[in-house]
Amino acid sequence: MDTRAQNLLTSLFEAAIKAADPLEALVSHLPAPPKGRTVVIGAGKGAAQMAAALEQLWDAPLTGTVVTRYGFGAATQHIKVLEASHPVPDAAGLAATEALIAELTNLTTDDLVIALVCGGGSSLLAAPADGLTLEDEQALNQTLLASGAPIGAMNAIRKMFSRVKGGRLIANTAAPVVSLIVSDVPGDDPAQVASGPTVPCASGRKEALAAVARYNIALPPRLAAYLATAPAPPKPTDRAFLKNEVHVIASAARSLAAAADIAKAEGWLVDILGDDLEGEASTLGTEHAKLAMAAQGPRLILSGGETTVTLKHKGRGGRNTEYLLAFALGIEGTAGINALAADTDGIDGSEDNAGAFATGQTAAAILSAGLDPAAALAANDAYTAFAAADALFVTGPTGTNVNDFRAILIGWP
Repeated sequence: MDTRAQNLLTSLFEAAIKAADPLEALVSHLPAPPKGRTVVIGAGKGAAQMAAALEQLWDAPLTGTVVTRYGFGAATQHIKVLEASHPVPDAAGLAATEALIAELTNLTTDDLVIALVCGGGSSLLAAPADGLTLEDEQALNQTLLASGAPIGAMNAIRKMFSRVKGGRLIANTAAPVVSLIVSDVPGDDPAQVASGPTVPCASGRKEALAAVARYNIALPPRLAAYLATAPAPPKPTDRAFLKNEVHVIASAARSLAAAADIAKAEGWLVDILGDDLEGEASTLGTEHAKLAMAAQGPRLILSGGETTVTLKHKGRGGRNTEYLLAFALGIEGTAGINALAADTDGIDGSEDNAGAFATGQTAAAILSAGLDPAAALAANDAYTAFAAADALFVTGPTGTNVNDFRAILIGWP
């Protein structure tokens, strides 16, 4: 990829991240300090950065605990930052969740809970339902991650197996709760972010069973038996939630708009396909390749959302590199198309890259390095393919998470 295109794509990604920066996002959504204590809880891949930003902005005493992914911590003074495993929960996540629950005990109506919630919280908040174990929750996450089901279906299922998801975390808290949420889900439904630990949704066992059937999810027998009689989570109309507030403070739509503004200022025509695109990552990559091939430049095509990967093999990669490898194959040999696909949290899947770059010559570069790009795609091994072509996009943790960011440049102004 030529330096000019790579620099522009990188600047668009950086603009999207800045639009979701916790410090800027929080400042206009802070509640008034309470008469009593302010207690902060939080979970997600950007929770530590949100906590650090809140400490800078909050003009009153506060305490609390948040949990984030290993390596995603930030320096804080009053809010404890714990780290745990993502995307499959571990014992540290179980202990961290118990610490969050402990923060909510002995509070009164004069106190205030500020909940900082963002993507990744579903696995970081490990709290299997009564009668289940951490091993059960790990098996559930592994099954769902390999299923190819969209995030809404996964959340409908996993909240049925948890003591904290679906609003349960704060259902018995006397203090009012203000949830400040960075959305990483299509449609920005706050009840779906991190499986809604502080925000209930209307779905229950019926919807979970329907999702299992629709996506042919083979739950382990012990979990299937539990789901058949699992108790319903609290409803949004439950009196426990009437005193609470919920604010989505950052989202993919706002980040895409920020990137579009940068490009428009440099003379690009911009098409935003949507901030809520879902579906199989490789299928979407092929579709976008056809779209790019038919488009007239100079043009920038942006999109966000959360694709899925149905794992058939144990290769390395994430949904953004899988999407982009299919895209690269679809534009093979074409000049004048440059693309970036990356996860806004800085980590695509479980590797060390945010995503990758691609052009019409990327597939040939992978082949020249001794790998078959089509075989790598079939093996769910996109990371290895892009690494061979020296086309990985590495940022490190960004401190926020508004999900997939995809940018396709066609021609040049």
